[in-house]
Amino acid sequence: MAVTHAVEFLLLVFLEKLSWSDTKVVLPDANVTCIIPEDCILPCSFKPASTVVIHWYKQQIPVHSYYYNKDQFGLQNKHFSGRTCLFNSHIPHGNASLLLRRVKVQDRGRYKCYTSTRKSNQEMFVNLEVKAPIQMVTIKMTEEWVTCSSQNVYPIPQVSWATNPPSAQEALENSTIRTTDHKGLFTVESMLRIVGNFNNYTYLCSFKSSDKTQVWIASWKNQEDVTHEEGHPVLIPCNAPQMLHNFSLTWTFSSSSEPTLILRYDNRTRQTTNQWEGQAELDQDLVLLGDGSLLLNKPDSQEHSGTYTCMFTALHSKHIFQTKVNITVAAISVDEQNTQRSWWSTAASAAFVLFTVIVALLQCVKQNAKENSTASHRHNGTGVIEGGLLLYMDLNPSAIRVGPHGADIDKEQAQSEVHNQASSLLTKPEDCDRTLGEGSETEQEEKPVEPAKEANEEQQEG
Repeated sequence: MAVTHAVEFLLLVFLEKLSWSDTKVVLPDANVTCIIPEDCILPCSFKPASTVVIHWYKQQIPVHSYYYNKDQFGLQNKHFSGRTCLFNSHIPHGNASLLLRRVKVQDRGRYKCYTSTRKSNQEMFVNLEVKAPIQMVTIKMTEEWVTCSSQNVYPIPQVSWATNPPSAQEALENSTIRTTDHKGLFTVESMLRIVGNFNNYTYLCSFKSSDKTQVWIASWKNQEDVTHEEGHPVLIPCNAPQMLHNFSLTWTFSSSSEPTLILRYDNRTRQTTNQWEGQAELDQDLVLLGDGSLLLNKPDSQEHSGTYTCMFTALHSKHIFQTKVNITVAAISVDEQNTQRSWWSTAASAAFVLFTVIVALLQCVKQNAKENSTASHRHNGTGVIEGGLLLYMDLNPSAIRVGPHGADIDKEQAQSEVHNQASSLLTKPEDCDRTLGEGSETEQEEKPVEPAKEANEEQQEG
C-alpha cells in the first residue's frame, strides 16, 4: 500500500514538472467550514487558458485530477471515491473549485489546489473544518438526578448547569460522559445530582458549540402537586420562563402506561391539535404571551388522575414543566348521606314486604292445588266438602233413595248435582285456611251407615 501511494505521488509530481510554464504563483489560504453530512465546495480559481491541468490533494493524498480535458480517477484515493467532482463547464472560465459530497469528520484538513497552464503554475491551499451542529438537547429528571444529553455532534460542546432560584456552586457538581461512534460523531451526556430538598427548583443545562455559534438551553421543573375534586374545572399551570418566538407547545398525560398526547399548539400557524376535545383546552389569547396553562373542564377521578407534562420548544431551547394531578371523588354532604340512607332503608323494607307477600301467595297456591288433588284422588267424584266436612255418597243405582212419590232419581242427574256441589264448595277462598287433616278427622267421625242397602234387602225378602 505504501509503495502504491509513493508511485502515485511520484507520478503526480512528474505530471506537474511537465507543465508548460515555470512561473509559480502561491495564493493565500482559504478557510472553509462544512456541515456534516452536507455537500461542500472548496474554492479554487486560475487565469483562464485553452488547456489546463488540475490536481487536488489532501496532504499529498490524491483527491481529484483533471487533464486532457476530462476527469482522471485512476489515481484517486478510495476515501474520496464517488464523492468529488469539478464544475467542468466552468473550467474554461478559470474555475477549478472542488465539490465534496456528503462531508465526513475524516474530511477535515488542509487541501491543495494545483493548476497549470501555458502561462503559469498556481497553488492554493484550503483549510477545511467540519462540524455537526447541535440538533437537539434532551433533559430528564428523576428523584436523584437531572440528565442532559445531545447526540451526533462535532466537535465536543461545552456543558454548564444552573438553577432557578440560584444554587451554590458545590450543588452544581456534575459528571459528563463523551463517546464517539464509527462516524466520529460525539454523544455527550451530563448528569447533575440533586442535593438537598430542591425538587421544585428549575434546573437548566446549557450546551455551547466549540465555535460559540450555537447555544442550546433545556430546563425542567417539577411543579407542586394539584389535588382537586372531580366534576369541577381545574387549571394546570404552565408558563414559559421567557418570551418565546416561533415556539410549539405540547401537553402529554401519563398514569400507568406510556405518555399520551393531549394537545399540540403551533405559535407560527396558531393551530391547535386537540386529542381531548371537550375535556381540555388552552386560552388562545394567553398562550400567545407564553401562558400555556391547561384547563380540564370536568375531570374524572379515574380517567384524569396522573402526571401532566407541558413542553415549550423553540429555536435552540426546550422547557419542560411536570405536574402530578390527583382528582378526588366528590364529597357527600350530611343531608345527601341521610337521604341516601333513607332511600336504602325504604327500598330494603319494600323488598322485604314484597318477598313476604310472594312467599305467602306461593304457599297458598301450592296448598290449594294440593287439596284439590287429594280430593279428586280419594273420592273419584263421590265425595263433597260441606261446611268443612267430607261426605261420601254412594252412587250405586240400586242405592238411590226413592222420592216421596216413589219415583227413582236418575243416576246421571244425581252424579251431576254431586259434582257441581263439590266444585262450588272447593273454589271458595276461605278453603285455603283449612287443612286436610281436619277434613280427615270429620270424615272418620261422621261416616254414614248404609240404610239404602238394608232397605233393598228387605224389599227382596218381601
